[in-house]
Amino acid sequence: MLSFLAFPVLNLNGPEYEARKNKPFLPPHVKIEDLNKAIPKHLFKPDTKRGMAYVVRDLGFSIGLLVLASRIDPLVASMNHRGEWTCFVLATVLWCLYWFFQSLVAAGIFCLGHEAGHGSLTRYRLLNDTIGFSLHSVLLIPYFSWKTTHHAHHRATGSLENDENYVPKTRQRVSLPPASTARRTDYADIFEETPLFTLFRVFVMQAVGWWMYLSFNTLGSPKYPEWTTNHFQPSSPLFKDTQAHLVILSDCGVAAMAFILDCLCRQYTFYAIFKFYVVPYLLMNHWIVMFTFLHHSDPTIPHYRHNVWTKTRGALATVDRPLLGWMGRFFLHNISHDHVAHHLFLKVPFYNGPEVTRYIKAVLKDDYNYDSTNSFYALWRSFNECQFIEEDECIVFYKNRHGECARTVAQDLGSFQECSARCSTSTESDDELL
Repeated sequence: MLSFLAFPVLNLNGPEYEARKNKPFLPPHVKIEDLNKAIPKHLFKPDTKRGMAYVVRDLGFSIGLLVLASRIDPLVASMNHRGEWTCFVLATVLWCLYWFFQSLVAAGIFCLGHEAGHGSLTRYRLLNDTIGFSLHSVLLIPYFSWKTTHHAHHRATGSLENDENYVPKTRQRVSLPPASTARRTDYADIFEETPLFTLFRVFVMQAVGWWMYLSFNTLGSPKYPEWTTNHFQPSSPLFKDTQAHLVILSDCGVAAMAFILDCLCRQYTFYAIFKFYVVPYLLMNHWIVMFTFLHHSDPTIPHYRHNVWTKTRGALATVDRPLLGWMGRFFLHNISHDHVAHHLFLKVPFYNGPEVTRYIKAVLKDDYNYDSTNSFYALWRSFNECQFIEEDECIVFYKNRHGECARTVAQDLGSFQECSARCSTSTESDDELL
């Protein structure tokens, strides 16, 4: 990432990103029914055996990596005759490899719990929730609590009033004067900082952003009270009274795992648990924050206010990315490669995502969003470019530190109104999108 600081003049954007940026935006007019008809119905049906095979596979990977990691220190100790420096380098390389791959496996296990929450892992609701609860509790994630807010996010993706995650801050919320009177110095007063400090803030977001969201609703919807909204309190405004028992059950799962970790610390020392669990856990949080942030925070992707928002437009207000290439497909279960398809059709199992993406691309054409930009650079780009939005526009794009927009809304009002009329008459049910 330091290379992005050293060579800011290089254009590292993917061609798809540049094409979107240079094309004025018109809201999609495609109907969910047209997309639905284009997809073979068998792709919507989860295969219980196949879903369970992925669970067994990922748990097997995790256990296998633990077994291999338990042999690192004895192996290094047996090579003392090679010198301290050689042992140090060998231990560092082996532990880093373990942390990297164990974090990817853990993020994949999170994705399987996410699939279970959507009912697309197996055909049985109770089995889905049992697996999702177990997997997420091991990762210290309150399964039912997060499942509730995540479903709310899918019901209102891209809506500035009702979305639950990564809702942009408005000009007023960041304490900027109106656009008509704002000067360059006003933007500098709010946003100017050194690249190293920006890099530090990216590190903080990636390290603790996931827990900040769960504990304080950071980067969540501004409609909830700040700092007092969380995923662990049954009376939190995130939940209905009828969901209180599910929040308590989620808390019990997290508490049980915390108790197990405490017992393991007492038996094997905190240092051992730190190496085997805590470090890959923190890296897992990084992957979760990274791909969720990039799904919905991009300078060329719109957000909508209520008068022009529809479920289909909101579902299309995300972007597919080849995060980590083949490793992202293999370990993260297509979570970034086929995210547009996931938002359109939640019941489609992740392993059918690539095929569904091919079908919807043929229908969506230019309304399909893809970005081949290196995902780590895209993270840096979005963190810098996605600063705030305007209060008085129906369709908004993020503005950067200088108050500049990467993309504009087309001025062809006739086409826009026609598009709005088409979408407003479209019959979109929760079942089709959820």
